[in-house]
Amino acid sequence: MSLLIQLQDEMKNAMRAKDKLRLGVIRMALSAIKLAEIDHNTEATDENVIAVLTKMVKQRKESIKMFTDGGRDELAAKEAEEVSALEFFLPQPLTNAEINDLINQAITNTGAASMADMGKVMATLKPLMQGRADMGAVSGQIKAALN
Repeated sequence: MSLLIQLQDEMKNAMRAKDKLRLGVIRMALSAIKLAEIDHNTEATDENVIAVLTKMVKQRKESIKMFTDGGRDELAAKEAEEVSALEFFLPQPLTNAEINDLINQAITNTGAASMADMGKVMATLKPLMQGRADMGAVSGQIKAALN
């Protein structure tokens, strides 16, 4: 079942259960996906949906940090609930060992030897890790491996 259909089904379930928070988050996600479809003039594939959901989770995690720093714990708690609702639809995150294995395989497959080859390695890894790992952290690990 595609991720978009799963989101739509969960929206119906949240309506039936009268779960206002989850319903609001799912509607927001569907709206962001539709906006991305229109902006990029593409169909909503699972990869595109994962990219949108990952972006939404990242935004909420940044908001949690800002709310916590500002002493607004009730808003931080609401954002944390939204993050957990969104993460339900994302694939399981990769472990550090799995990330290291994928990085080593990508370096071997692309024949990367220096920092100049980092783009090749990232291009190989991005489709495999999108939504399953923080690409900023992965970038740092690739730099360490290539140096």
